[in-house]
Amino acid sequence: MHAICGWMGQIADAAASDRILDQMLERCRGGAPDAKGAGLIRDLSGHAATLAGAGQVYADGEVVVCLTEPVMLSTGSAPAVPADAEAVARRYHAQGDALLGHCHGSFGLVVMDLRRRKILMAVDRAGIRPLYFRRSGAAVVFASRLSALRELPDFQANLSDQALFDYLYCHVVPSPGTIYQGVEKLLPAQAIDLGPLGRHAFFYWQMPYRDDNPAALTDLKREFRGLLPLVVEQAAAAPGPDATAVGCFLSGGTDSSTVAGTLRQLRGAPVRTYSMGFAAAGFNERDDARLAARHFATDAREYQVQPQDLLEAIPLVAAYCDEPFANASIVPAYLCARYARADGMERLLGGDGGDEIFGGNARYATQQVFEIYGNLPGWLRRGLVDPLAAIPGLRAVPGLRKFKHYVEQARIPLPDRLETYNFLHRTPLGEIFDPGFLARVDPDAPLASQRACYERTASRAIVNRMMHLDLKITLADNDLRKVSQACELAGIDVRYPLLDERLMTFAAGVPPQIQIKNNQLRWFFKEALADFLPPAILTKKKHGFGVPIGLWLAEYPPLKALTVDSLGTLRERGIVNPAYIDWLRARHAGEQAGYYGVMLWVLVMLEHWLRAHGHAS
Repeated sequence: MHAICGWMGQIADAAASDRILDQMLERCRGGAPDAKGAGLIRDLSGHAATLAGAGQVYADGEVVVCLTEPVMLSTGSAPAVPADAEAVARRYHAQGDALLGHCHGSFGLVVMDLRRRKILMAVDRAGIRPLYFRRSGAAVVFASRLSALRELPDFQANLSDQALFDYLYCHVVPSPGTIYQGVEKLLPAQAIDLGPLGRHAFFYWQMPYRDDNPAALTDLKREFRGLLPLVVEQAAAAPGPDATAVGCFLSGGTDSSTVAGTLRQLRGAPVRTYSMGFAAAGFNERDDARLAARHFATDAREYQVQPQDLLEAIPLVAAYCDEPFANASIVPAYLCARYARADGMERLLGGDGGDEIFGGNARYATQQVFEIYGNLPGWLRRGLVDPLAAIPGLRAVPGLRKFKHYVEQARIPLPDRLETYNFLHRTPLGEIFDPGFLARVDPDAPLASQRACYERTASRAIVNRMMHLDLKITLADNDLRKVSQACELAGIDVRYPLLDERLMTFAAGVPPQIQIKNNQLRWFFKEALADFLPPAILTKKKHGFGVPIGLWLAEYPPLKALTVDSLGTLRERGIVNPAYIDWLRARHAGEQAGYYGVMLWVLVMLEHWLRAHGHAS
């Protein structure tokens, strides 16, 4: 729905170029209706070719600019205003690459500088809009969807073994890699400059954390409450549909409730909210969503997800996703978005991002407890704590078993400690993977990428460093891809008010000691909204659009049959050891179906993605 594609250089003659661009845009659109009136720029000398929606592509003989959508462009201290491709071109002429520091909102941006024979590509600060690119001979080709690159005459869909390993580790293919060899995608707030002088990748923005912000709590609360209506109104209004065609996801959590309640106040009339329910204990949040809907007097709509829905959605999701994707909540997100689209909505507002900027993930509190060990004086650790934890047989003593486990965990530095429960750390890799496959990958690559992100955080505070990591790993690589792809598949636009840069910048200035206080997650956020959100929502445990995937794979016969069929084919691909698949299935059939079902789902979705994208076994 925010489709761009093109290349700089020459890949074909003029007639073939037009056909290839049309095919690439069709792939980018995914069937969305907004490509009517698309603009085409093609320099006859073969310097540049690009295709995008009307008003999103511009050329003046020296530069070609392509945007997924209008950006918000700032000038000095004045508020940012919407800017089309022509306005961005003018700013580039004046400022060069420095224009990126003045671009705001959600966007993918490409500038082809024909004078300097270079191409500049960038994505927004949160990584909402993806951008893929590769070299094709002497040309550089880009697209807002990976599948569009498959239309290139020289494209070979060679799977990356490293990406397959990373997928099984992360349950997504994390940026900057992609599932295909030779194709990359940009990280949040990242730009890349490719030209005669080589390749220069850089981050044009980062979260401006302020560990020692002296602002008073009352002032912070006032500023936060003043920002909320601004960011929600911006997300709902510009550029966008009629106000009556904008609804909200509503899970009953703090974030979706805050967004829906704020939009309700702005409109002064009920807004439509869309919620999911599951007939499984521990997964159903319908009661929480109903509570929020009653509190804010929204026009609430609900859908009860059944195992059959999951069965029907698997091939649709696998075919649409550009890369293997195993976050099972993409299915309820898609069903919710499809329901809203059929209900006349053109846009949904999501609450994604609140956890990652306001300290909402449970591991933030857990890891601060583990950090106590590292803050002990060295003499105390070496002289008392470590020797006590090393006493033989300690695991057999109920009262001391947790102490030993605590010390073992605390010795592992962050961010590695966050992955100690990863399936690929619970079993020797030689038992999981085919030996030939394992020899072709770097098993440490996923953690190395996480360490790099963790270390470049502009903060010393542990909670800020974990949130900065999650902005990439949990949000950009996972949750945003989940919701955005689900909505694209359903044919509806989605916006994320809590990821407005103004709110992200504000959140970075909240002192870490009040992001989480007394081990209470989101302390500041909840304190600031204590008179706005219902008390039951402020104190509830977080679930989100979770799916009882493990239970359904074990109990629903058609899903059991699909699992058997999928794993039967996957075991022949030379990636995962057949013995490991058998071991997983045996554990899944036992008492821990919910736990082992997660990894089974990861394998099932990999096999369905491979089938849907033409990768025969």
